[in-house]
Amino acid sequence: MTDAEKVVELAKRRGYFFQSTGAYGGVAGFYTFGPQGAALKQNVEDAWRDRFTIKEGNFEIDAPTIAPEAVFEASGHLDGFDDMLVECPECGESHRADHVVEDATDIEDAESYPIPEVEELIAEYELVCPSCGAGLAGQAVTEFNLMFQTNIGPGSSQPGYLRPETAQGIFVEFPQLKEYARNTLPFGVTQIGRAYRNEISPRKSIVRVREFTQAELELFVDPEEDEPDLEAVADVEAPLYSAEMQDAPDGEATTMRIGDAVEEGIIANDWVAYYLGRAKEWYERVGVDMDRFRFRQHLAGERAHYAADCWDAEGLIDDDWIELAGFAYRSDYDLSKHAEYSNEDFTIFKQYDEPRTVERATVDPDMSYLGPEFGGAAADVADALQTLAERDRTAFDGDTVAVEVDGETYEIPTEKVGFSVDEVTESGEHITPHVVEPSFGVGRALYTVVHHAYREDEVAGEKRTYLALEPEVAPTVVGVFPMGDDVAEVAQQTAQELREAGLSVTYDDSGSIGRRYRRQDEVGTPFCVTFDADPEGTATIRERDSTDQVRVDVDELVDVLTDLRTGDRTFDDL
Repeated sequence: MTDAEKVVELAKRRGYFFQSTGAYGGVAGFYTFGPQGAALKQNVEDAWRDRFTIKEGNFEIDAPTIAPEAVFEASGHLDGFDDMLVECPECGESHRADHVVEDATDIEDAESYPIPEVEELIAEYELVCPSCGAGLAGQAVTEFNLMFQTNIGPGSSQPGYLRPETAQGIFVEFPQLKEYARNTLPFGVTQIGRAYRNEISPRKSIVRVREFTQAELELFVDPEEDEPDLEAVADVEAPLYSAEMQDAPDGEATTMRIGDAVEEGIIANDWVAYYLGRAKEWYERVGVDMDRFRFRQHLAGERAHYAADCWDAEGLIDDDWIELAGFAYRSDYDLSKHAEYSNEDFTIFKQYDEPRTVERATVDPDMSYLGPEFGGAAADVADALQTLAERDRTAFDGDTVAVEVDGETYEIPTEKVGFSVDEVTESGEHITPHVVEPSFGVGRALYTVVHHAYREDEVAGEKRTYLALEPEVAPTVVGVFPMGDDVAEVAQQTAQELREAGLSVTYDDSGSIGRRYRRQDEVGTPFCVTFDADPEGTATIRERDSTDQVRVDVDELVDVLTDLRTGDRTFDDL
């Protein structure tokens, strides 16, 4: 049994996560987080919120999980949010074609290959159906859109979709959000929430599912003026796996300072570099093993056309690297698209330090001519003339000027256009901000943290399984154990005081002390407090990983355990 299989078994048995609706046979791609998992997930989200919302000075919103079709037309999800599907000719099961290739060959990035090449690889390697073993050579690979569709209101008059990412909920609200930011750049907006993708073949437990939680930050910047505080992360050492390293025959990730990576051009964008540094610190903080972690740069075929530079955070699970987060510089693509489709203002007014005198080309069309001549298209023709004047003044040099509206060309006498170039004094200009996006998968972070925390050892000649979770994210911080009825009252009182101090506590008075310790070790509880008949008013704190114990005054337990959870004090300090 692999470690991943052991973790999944432990997760189900101890209430971390398990497949949903088991009473009805279960549905692939949907998981329920049990009491331990829900608490761990909340703690991971709180740690992310602390780092990327509070400490960065950003706003947080909570947008709906359903949006009308027009939102996803603008974002491009309806046309381009596809995976490659291949169907087995024997059993009829559908599979992601790129996964079939990656699982059976040494190819790691089949997702970036065009469909004809994937079909050739399936034939070349004589790949078979993972379900029944039938050959897939010659089967068509098709595009499958991952969006979940629904209807808003009765009937089907207004189609909608479950969001495939939380980002669009931030982008579409930009006209309102910029007001809260006082129309000043840069400003960031975060969101932690559910997203939905109709995966072809969910797999690897909670790694690839159909409903999941994202934590995303959209930072809006002025590309000409705003720069990150690179000094704050310059000395952070991170394992980087650049595109060049991936292309090398024996290429592997190299650990280096973020500052050096920027100077050497390995990380092309300063903002992306800044968030890689912050993310490395955060993943280490929540318990990801840095020996099984890297940042991988997107290859040319993976990167979106609008993205200047993209990197993924990846964690190693057994022998498989899984994507944990993505970091992209998205330019003005998203806001420009929503401005185009919605006709709303997705710009910010940028005040100049001093007023500037500039030449502006304008038109003042003779609508008494345009109206009778072009009817209902007259207003659109006038708008097109103004757009043309701003883009190409020479178009007005002849006797007529032509513009295109909705695929039809209109020709207007230049004398009816009212074209002129005038000097105007301006105090500023409207700009469309660029977007920097760090996007984290919460479930994948949780799964990696649990997997990397999994340990097996021996204590007093007995095999022990435990989770070496960081106290900050552990579902339960303290286990309280009374060793007899005569100390039960003080143990219960202390447990309640610890809860009121904000610590999660399990009270356990059943079984031998060894069994109680093992139960808490297996769910990752970092500290246990044992009360025995001590006339001096002390109790024993036991640390999970080392199993070391110290005596502490009962009156000091709340302060000591609070400090241990926050990291203000270590167990060695005791």
